[in-house]
Order: sequence, then structure tokens, then C-alpha cells
Amino acid sequence: MQPFAYERPRRVEDATALLMQRGARVLAGGTDLIAQLKEGRRTASIVVDVKAIPEMVAIARGPDGGWRIGAAASIRALGGHAGLMAEHGALVQSARLIGSLQIQSRATLGGNVCNAAPSADAVPLLVALGATGEIAGPGGRRTLPVEDMAQSPGRVSLAPGEILVSIHLPARGTRSGAYYLRFTPRREMDIAIAGSGVSVTMAADGTIADARIVLASVGPTPVRCRAAEAFLAGRAADDQTIRDAARMAAGEAKPISDTRGSADYRRHLADVLTRRALSAALMDAEQRKAAA
Repeated sequence: MQPFAYERPRRVEDATALLMQRGARVLAGGTDLIAQLKEGRRTASIVVDVKAIPEMVAIARGPDGGWRIGAAASIRALGGHAGLMAEHGALVQSARLIGSLQIQSRATLGGNVCNAAPSADAVPLLVALGATGEIAGPGGRRTLPVEDMAQSPGRVSLAPGEILVSIHLPARGTRSGAYYLRFTPRREMDIAIAGSGVSVTMAADGTIADARIVLASVGPTPVRCRAAEAFLAGRAADDQTIRDAARMAAGEAKPISDTRGSADYRRHLADVLTRRALSAALMDAEQRKAAA
């Protein structure tokens, strides 16, 4: 590993100033960055540790009923927050698929977004839930949908000096449900060959008012299945509807063949996983409605 300077700012503004320096890298959890530096896959002249910035590790409910999650909050912190777990248990569970328990004590939700890995486990549900990111930089702050963060594998929509400060989840209705499901060769410590994150909102008459389906590992970035979503709107939540929507979602996948699986295999998995995730999300919506 090449030597680098280490800074631990306590304000976002100080962090963005440091990130304007050539070769500066953000360290939130560091579970990917440190390994990449050791292996020589990345270089850094300065590493900016953002875990000492209070707003970047805070988890709090906003005045609109939604949630604000600091981009540097650890996965372990998410699971330890009773309020967030009660309202967004599916999202927390998807984040808990990242690495081991030891890794989760360091790994962050913001890192899962900013690594822009097609297999990122937390990102499909973030997109399905309509999450947005608050980004700070030399020119001030801006908001960007998490859906628009990844541009290609390993590349995100951040300009020089910009940093993802927090992730905002909109308030959930009592008739809404969500679920994420993936397939891996091993039960733990593996990355998804395919994954599907689903959110649904039910109408008062029991039909599906709105749905979002987002696939992982079947394209260079998370795949939003808009045709399948449009198909679901206004339809009864029956088995045939679920099967048809899952088949449509698989048709929207853009997989490649590699050593971990063929393109056809990934499309088949996208169909199966979406069908199961839709069923689980609809069940979640029913349970939330009954508990309201």
C-alpha cells in the first residue's frame, strides 16, 4: 500500500474542501476502499474519514414522517435503531446481507450506494422506496434520487469535491409493503447473481395502486422495471398478476454471461425472485394495514 495522508474532519464543509485535493478519497466504512488500496486497484494521496461528522452518522425521523439516514451510519447502527427497523425492516434486512457481522460494524448504506456495484444489496430497495440522496460540495447542497446515483459500475453522479451526506426515505403509508430477495451460491459472504427489490402501495379497494420493481446484478446499474410497474397499477393482487408482472420484469433485465452465471440463468432468476418478492411485499402491506 502506498503512503497517504489521513484526515478526520468534523464538518461536511471541511470534508468537501479536503476532497478537492488531487487523489483524495472518502472513507466511510472503508470495507472496500482499504482492500482496494492494499491490492493496488486504487490509489489515494489523502483519505478523508467522515465518521466523525455528526450529521453523517445520525439516524432520525424527519418532520415529514420520513427518515434521514447519515451516509456514514453503519449497517449495525441501522439494525440497532428500533424505529427505523419497525418501519423499514425490509431495507435493514437487505443491508444486513452485506458482508459479515464484523464488516457490518463498519460498512455503510452510503458506501453501498457510492460503490455503484451492480450487485449492491441495499440499493434496489432504496430505489424502490423512492429514496433521495443529499449531496454536498463546494457549490452548496443538492438532492438527487438514489435511482440516478449510479452511472456505470464503480462510477456515481458526484462531481469533484462532492460527497453523499445522507439518504432520505419518504414516509410510508399504512397500505404499503416492501421486500428484497437475492440469489447467491453461498448462504453468506457472497454477492448476488441476481436480486429483486419491490415496493407496493395498495388502494382502498384492494387493488395495487402503485408498485416499483428494481433488479440487481442484471445490468450495469440497478434496473428499474417500468413496464412491469405500469402493468401492476390498478390490477388485483392475485397470483396471475404477480406471475405476469414477474415475467415482464425479467424481460426488462439486461444481464451478461460471466463465470458466475449465464444471461439466461439471470433472467430466470429475475423472474423467480421478483415473483417471490412481490408476494412478500403484498403480504407486508396487508400486515401493516392490519396493524394500523
